[in-house]
Amino acid sequence: MAYRGAVIGLGWMGLLYDLAPRMGTWHVDDVDRPTPELNIDRRFYFHSQHLKGMQGSSTSYCEAIHNRPDVDLIAAAERDVKRLAAFKKRYGVDAIYTDAVEMLEKERPEIVGIASNTKGRPDLVCAAVANGAKGIFTEKPIAYTLEECDRMLRACADAGVPMVTGAISVNHPSFAVAKDLMTNGTIGDIVSIETVSNRNVSQHQNWAYFMDSTPAWVIGFGDAPRRESGSAEFRGSGMLVTDTDQVVHFRKDGPAVRITGTEGEILHAAHYAPWELLKDVEPVDGAGKSRIPIPWPGVQLLPPYHNAVYGLADVIRCLDGELDEPKNSARSVAMAFEVELAMKMSAAQGGKRIDLPLSDRSLAMKYDWHR
Repeated sequence: MAYRGAVIGLGWMGLLYDLAPRMGTWHVDDVDRPTPELNIDRRFYFHSQHLKGMQGSSTSYCEAIHNRPDVDLIAAAERDVKRLAAFKKRYGVDAIYTDAVEMLEKERPEIVGIASNTKGRPDLVCAAVANGAKGIFTEKPIAYTLEECDRMLRACADAGVPMVTGAISVNHPSFAVAKDLMTNGTIGDIVSIETVSNRNVSQHQNWAYFMDSTPAWVIGFGDAPRRESGSAEFRGSGMLVTDTDQVVHFRKDGPAVRITGTEGEILHAAHYAPWELLKDVEPVDGAGKSRIPIPWPGVQLLPPYHNAVYGLADVIRCLDGELDEPKNSARSVAMAFEVELAMKMSAAQGGKRIDLPLSDRSLAMKYDWHR
């Protein structure tokens, strides 16, 4: 029997991305936002092809649920009635609501995609769990405050609900290939992890998936003032050390992820870029080892890739007992969020060491206008 699925928020990631080019600016609380001319009849490949590692062309939460044979798209909630009408016309679904909580209470969907803005996400996640959701996938950033993160994680953990959030790229199966290479000795003992620090540390938290222990302390320096766009996200450099002495370096204009080992390295040069594997080999002339690229041994991330398909796939795999938690779990994303806040605190105090966890759970982040 198929899971009952629903989507909250029919903006770009919820619905529009698959039907029109991006356009317009608006306030996130507007209920009458600009909507482009939509290609309502556009079609995509079947979901089963994506699960075999092929790069799909669909992006939205609606399409991810609709194209998956083991989930039925049964409802949607959105404040903008124009977008609700577009959803109904495309999918032939009559259960449409302007109140998301009412939808959750009446329809009780088991799989919930939450593509609304950050403001209402903690309450919506908790409401979904309270009304019987078995799995949740949602957008970045995870929340405004640490308290909101705590509340969502606690609700999901208490009910055994897997939740995917954060950067959509980490859901891709190639990340699991990279982590297996990291842990199976392919590049030897791990020396350090490096990641870009001025490209949204906790929104594009690719590095967090590769953490094997709890963050113990951070330092940060060189942060930038809040931007005109509204964002005050960390834009400096820094370092994280875990309770097992695992080290992550945050560097301006660095790679999305570089995992360095004693016998090679794994490189993800930029968000959504293909993975690279380099190994130390002994040359035939005996002149000493050289670090050279070798073929990537598994599913590869090939652009374009901006879809919600793999996040939903991880939720289903958790429900089927194939994963303990999603690759891009709310737990790891909340950890990245706390690390970013701590680096901001450190930078504001001249690079002072900040121990984790942070005691003040009211600490908050400011994002760009559209978040």
